[in-house]
Amino acid sequence: MALLSVREAVAGERPLALVVMNSVTPQVGVHDLAAALDQGAYLVDVREPHEWAEARVNGATLIPLGSITERVAEIPADRTVYVICRSGGRSDRAAGWLRTQGVDAVNVNGGTLAWIEAGLPVNGDGAADGEGA
Repeated sequence: MALLSVREAVAGERPLALVVMNSVTPQVGVHDLAAALDQGAYLVDVREPHEWAEARVNGATLIPLGSITERVAEIPADRTVYVICRSGGRSDRAAGWLRTQGVDAVNVNGGTLAWIEAGLPVNGDGAADGEGA
């Protein structure tokens, strides 16, 4: 099976599937992410700007999923990169693709919703509304 680029998957040019077949993207929970952020970890949020405006983890860098292939050079390749979205689906696909590019990417299980549900601090205009993925 050929690798799907995130752009192909997002644009619907090919069926949305795992970026790399038979590959498991490492996962981390929100409390582990909070501890990593306290130590200066790098966090990429792959949601859309309107989602980002509603609620976001402090210190995250916004790179929407559809832009990740164009902006991959902005993502550090010399340390672990945590990837988050609303609930974990988009970030899992992005982290899987980043790993094919040599980035030590880890998906944040449960995404921003799990972060909010855990009572961890967010920035933004309000709480996430539960729509989207």
